[in-house]
Amino acid sequence: MQSKRNEGPARCVMVLGTTSGAGKSWVTTALCRWYARQGLRVAPFKAQNMSNNARVVEGGEIGSAQYFQALAARAVPEVRMNPLLLKPERDTHSQVVLLGRVDAELTGMPWRARSARVWPQVAQALDALRAENDVVVIEGAGSPAEINLADSDIVNMRVAAHAGARCLLVTDIDRGGAFAHLYGTWALLPPAQRALVHGFVLNKFRGDAALLAPAPQMLEQLTGVPTVATLPMWWQHGLPEEDGVFDDRTRQAGAVQRTVAVVAYPRISNLDEFQPLKNVAGLRLAWVRSPAELAGLSPATDWIVLPGSKHTSGDLAWLRAQGLDAAIAGHAQAGGAVLGICGGLQMLGEALVDPHGIDGNAPGLGLLPLVTQFAQDKTVRATRTRFGTVQGSWQALSGLAVQGYEIHHGQTEAHSAMARAGDLATAVLPDGLGWQGGKGGHAQVLGVYLHGLFEDPGVLQALFGSASQTLDQVFDGLADFVDAHVGAAFLHNLVH
Repeated sequence: MQSKRNEGPARCVMVLGTTSGAGKSWVTTALCRWYARQGLRVAPFKAQNMSNNARVVEGGEIGSAQYFQALAARAVPEVRMNPLLLKPERDTHSQVVLLGRVDAELTGMPWRARSARVWPQVAQALDALRAENDVVVIEGAGSPAEINLADSDIVNMRVAAHAGARCLLVTDIDRGGAFAHLYGTWALLPPAQRALVHGFVLNKFRGDAALLAPAPQMLEQLTGVPTVATLPMWWQHGLPEEDGVFDDRTRQAGAVQRTVAVVAYPRISNLDEFQPLKNVAGLRLAWVRSPAELAGLSPATDWIVLPGSKHTSGDLAWLRAQGLDAAIAGHAQAGGAVLGICGGLQMLGEALVDPHGIDGNAPGLGLLPLVTQFAQDKTVRATRTRFGTVQGSWQALSGLAVQGYEIHHGQTEAHSAMARAGDLATAVLPDGLGWQGGKGGHAQVLGVYLHGLFEDPGVLQALFGSASQTLDQVFDGLADFVDAHVGAAFLHNLVH
């Protein structure tokens, strides 16, 4: 870790967006690595993140984006980097995680009242990071021009003003209306906040940038803010998307030899852990929401994955309503491989039992003779473990040491009545972390609580015979990209 160079608090650079999905997260990640490569001590910060993509760190959990940003900054990820995490469980309800831990009182509070309560902790976390670093790269959320939320803002311009941050405003030009988005966002800010915006960034541009003229010059005449970069469309950067991208694009060329179909239910969580599969030669990662999308899968080669869920019983009900339960069972009965991860493991069992009102009671899919009971306390931990003997498509995992993370309320064990009748699930990971189904453990159905399985290089090598691009390579590629398109001189000036 680099030693701190500045005497006073860190300089702050903030990445704002005209909309969600404009590119704030990956630009923030790129800047974290760029400034770290200048020999500076760097930390990321996002006051409030709404996402079901989370990672385990010292003290609890934070949004995945800030976890990756910390690694890009060559810093140890910690809860101060994302003091408030909102994990949507339903359309109008989110679990509130404050400084890494679930806070039941805040979870039950109205949005605006919650903001007033948590601002002191947010400001304290930011101030502490500023005291320990040379540069803090801050990510905003949504748009800073959501004027209906301005009075209760704790993540955009209130943070920028508190830190005296020099802000970049990023827009997605591929959506159209980019100059209107930039001008409208700037115009809706009060004058003191406009003064914090030091540059506009056009992201996801296709074509000849020279054709944009004279729009950037006209925009600067109207606002006094220069357009400092036009970033070409680049979806192959290798960084997991903050909100997830449900598409079939792969970073590898060549014929498809296997499809991994991930069921994309409404409350899917930690979908970013599947990003490495996009980098595997001969593999197509597909996101499916209907039986028709599973109909073409080959039981001999293709896999179905039930990922994590923030509301397992609700997503299980949705899955049944689509008719996906029968399609998944049919694939398994035909000898096709099925993998359940965390909430997906829970769905594969016989029943969900919820005595504390955590998630909901429900019958499972019945593909593993297991029962899950939801506990009041949430398991949040990084985990290192080793597979036992595994059969079928998963045989290459046998004896493999693996690492990942757990985030779950459910505790799963064998169904006692079915076990007495001889229908057993074989434990393939210790401590209740994984089972393989069917008598003798020869079925192709595997369930694990361990997130991050496909981020483990050893797992990728064992299952697919190839390693994915490393995260350090991804981060350096992002830094090279902003260096080429934004320029070192401007980036240096932002922090001096």
